[in-house]
Amino acid sequence: MDKLEEIFRMQEALNQRIGVTLPPPTDEEKAKWILNYTRAMQQETAELIDSVPWKWWAKYQKFDEQNAKVEVVDLFHFLVSLAQTLGMSADDVYQAYLKKNQVNHQRQDSGYAKKDEADSKHI
Repeated sequence: MDKLEEIFRMQEALNQRIGVTLPPPTDEEKAKWILNYTRAMQQETAELIDSVPWKWWAKYQKFDEQNAKVEVVDLFHFLVSLAQTLGMSADDVYQAYLKKNQVNHQRQDSGYAKKDEADSKHI
């Protein structure tokens, strides 16, 4: 089992332990959990921001790299749960990442001079 598959397995076990079975059985439940996880990710992003001295006017702040790393992992927990909410496996995420990464490189090759939503429809 590769590392990403192991992370997905561990996250599924954690979610089940707290009473969450993914993917949800209905679109209504799916929408609820998408909102729950994206809101949780917003909070974790705010906590990550608080790990760096973002207040340019304040002299007391210090960069807390260890906490920043923890917040990235917290974000990853919720991101994996979000993928599982959408019925995505570790392999699904990996394959979509490969395709989207190729699109992003093609955008850079072309100068990304115009927005083309169709370039990601195949993912």
